[in-house]
Amino acid sequence: MPRAAAPLAAPAAEPIPARAPRASGSDFAPLLRTVREQGLLERRAAWYTRGITVNLLLLAAIVAGLVLVGPSWWALLLAPPLSLVSARMAFVAHDAGHSQITADRRKSRLIQLVHANLLLGMSQEWWNDKHNRHHANPNHIDKDPDVAADILVFTRHQTEGRSGLRGWLTRHQAWLFFPLTTLEGIALKVYGFQAVLSRKERVPARRRATEGLLLLAHVVGYVTLLLTTLTAGQAVVFALINQMLLGLHLGMAFAPNHKGMEMPDPENCADWGHLRRQVLTSRNIRGGHLTDWFLGGLNYQIEHHLFPSMPRPHLRLAQPLVRAHCRRLGVPYTETGLVESYRQALGHLHDVGEPLRAGA
Repeated sequence: MPRAAAPLAAPAAEPIPARAPRASGSDFAPLLRTVREQGLLERRAAWYTRGITVNLLLLAAIVAGLVLVGPSWWALLLAPPLSLVSARMAFVAHDAGHSQITADRRKSRLIQLVHANLLLGMSQEWWNDKHNRHHANPNHIDKDPDVAADILVFTRHQTEGRSGLRGWLTRHQAWLFFPLTTLEGIALKVYGFQAVLSRKERVPARRRATEGLLLLAHVVGYVTLLLTTLTAGQAVVFALINQMLLGLHLGMAFAPNHKGMEMPDPENCADWGHLRRQVLTSRNIRGGHLTDWFLGGLNYQIEHHLFPSMPRPHLRLAQPLVRAHCRRLGVPYTETGLVESYRQALGHLHDVGEPLRAGA
């Protein structure tokens, strides 16, 4: 899951570049050339247009259902579908941030603002800055914000000095991981408002105002919908179910990607090029189209990290090329089943907490 991070103080980054990263060294260059020749970096605007249209129609149907059912506990049955649709929109916002949908940065930003800020209540600027730094140095102990010590820790070194509540969380973090992800939907909204309101963020005033207004519109619209269709008690329960399931879904999509994989530091990765830096720190998940849908294409994490701007439907097509290329180079290509990926990720978190359990 996206780790619980404090608001970022670094300057907000531009959206993730539309072009694939330049070939750095001979390892990556042949693969990049093959992928380009096969047209796998070309955008699939029509594919995304269909998906976005379906998502919006489903959202409209859920809203209509709430209005028609009215103040009834049966309306709570619409909370899980809303969580699924919200997760789909989060995946679209993610892809727009990577310029997978269109090479036009203004259009990409507009799509992301609508899906992230307006429909999810998540700051586009905050997410892009954090996610850019993750992609540049995945799993890097000092440079990847997703593995910085916070509620969870990812190396035994990070457990030093943790006591009290934080120590207890670290000792039991493997068991607490999925329960904690249920808070992620709410946390993303909190981080969004913190980022927009923080004076440390060097974001132009106009962009900050746009983000803030869209975040506010999301909260007002969400609260108004629930309070005008349900009783106050029903609205609270509906919101809790909706946000907790959304967080759990996002956590299940992000957890398998890097947890338990190589964690570079200045001593062991100085000579890693782009290919090794991305492949050795990422894990793919086997599965069919249902897995692709549920995980939003993030099950092709290796291909996504090698080619961030590659449209989601092309990741499956690029996989055989990447796997064969890694085999020729002798670079380990990690791929496992969904359940096994969770076992490995949670096993890593459990191992990290061992020093504190031993001390206790």
